[in-house]
Amino acid sequence: MLSMLLQMSNRDDVRAMTPGRIIFAAAIAFALLSVPASAETIQVTMDKLVFAPAEVNAKVGDTIEWINKDALVHTATARNGEWDVNIPASQRGQIGLKKAGAVDYYCKLHPNMKGRVVVAPD
Repeated sequence: MLSMLLQMSNRDDVRAMTPGRIIFAAAIAFALLSVPASAETIQVTMDKLVFAPAEVNAKVGDTIEWINKDALVHTATARNGEWDVNIPASQRGQIGLKKAGAVDYYCKLHPNMKGRVVVAPD
């Protein structure tokens, strides 16, 4: 087996790996390994004056999409003031998550509707 490896190392195609080709191959490998995980869209339904699910876990870069199935207007309003999304009856609204942390939110028009988004770093 060792002699086979030694023979292979002396072949012309192995020696043809010039520094330029090695750098090119390394750059391609690095680019493939550094592709970020794809962002997800996480859906939260508003139905019968309830957010469902009430708590979601997400990552920075993900999108939260609220789907209003009620015949009433709702909001998804962050308690820390980060976002305030108005969602008309039978419509959708969304936000992109830009930073990690937990955010509690509610509907300004129906304060008993409460939810939480827990955002992990990307």
